[in-house]
Amino acid sequence: MTDSLHTVDVEGRAPYRIHIGPGLLDDGALLAQTLRGRHALIVSDGNVAPHYAARVESALRTARPGQQIARHVIPAGEAHKTLDNFGAVIDALAALGATRDACVFALGGGVVGDLAGFAAACWMRGIDVVQLPTTLLAMVDSSVGGKTAVDIPQGKNLVGAFHPPRAVIADTTSLRTLPPRELRAGLAEVIKYGAIVDADFLRWLQAQRDGLLTGDDALLATAIARSCAHKAAITERDPFEHGERALLNFGHTFGHAIEAEQGYGDGLNHGEAVAVGMLLAARLSAALGLAANEDANALRTLLAGFDLPTAIPAGLAPDALLARMRLDKKTQASGLRFILWEGVGRACLISGVDEARVIEVLRG
Repeated sequence: MTDSLHTVDVEGRAPYRIHIGPGLLDDGALLAQTLRGRHALIVSDGNVAPHYAARVESALRTARPGQQIARHVIPAGEAHKTLDNFGAVIDALAALGATRDACVFALGGGVVGDLAGFAAACWMRGIDVVQLPTTLLAMVDSSVGGKTAVDIPQGKNLVGAFHPPRAVIADTTSLRTLPPRELRAGLAEVIKYGAIVDADFLRWLQAQRDGLLTGDDALLATAIARSCAHKAAITERDPFEHGERALLNFGHTFGHAIEAEQGYGDGLNHGEAVAVGMLLAARLSAALGLAANEDANALRTLLAGFDLPTAIPAGLAPDALLARMRLDKKTQASGLRFILWEGVGRACLISGVDEARVIEVLRG
């Protein structure tokens, strides 16, 4: 195995393998070994499809000449992760005549992975989906674990299903064309794994910051594999988020509220919102006496070093953000529930958090 080629096995009731390395989108044999039937639908978006969709289709056709393959392209961006576009993918599967052994290839970032995965979960009550993530954020987070969903105006990912992929194939060469802002957004989710379970990883990230920000293939592959290994271990133990898996949402209750309140359009993207959310979670932890202020300050320094935002965008009212949090999937009848920490690498789940303390943190 080279420094740039890794595999991570996800065990449990629906085991699958994560492949990480350069050139994998052109590996027809690897792509084709995931197929069980004669129908395949490649779902991508307007930014990614021009670069990679034809290559994936060509690799599949070379390896499996008789395969019936169609493509469906959605507009790029979180604003298009909607029920309407979910319905359009369903229509594309119907037009293909997809049978129960068909496969959806989700080629793109988290929006494509979530939407295409949800369509695969629903078509004929569930067909295979192979995640082909092309962003760092998708490689380390949304493509792994089987959570699929779309957004509605009331909130992010409120309509969805758990549907584990048949495989995840992450071609690290796709990161070379990723805009620097998107690379940094993905690194926010990488930092999250260090924050919740692996303080040594956080120190490694700090030490390798320059190489990661300049897109070093081997360093990125190592960071992806380590992140995926952490997520795989957690999702194996808790596939439906009844307990430990909730720790993966560190920063997300705040972050999702920011995304929803700004309307999924201009403003912070998902990774940036999570970066702000993680710092807010660390500050709330300090306010509740769970962790030291110094831990929150160290996290702020690390995030700023990766050129990630650390403040709530101007114009977002604390009361409005709190209202969004009340609708968050992690909220329960007992009240607001947050993933906080007891210090670096030690995340914890806290229920019934006093809303007044949350407002204090939001007001900064």
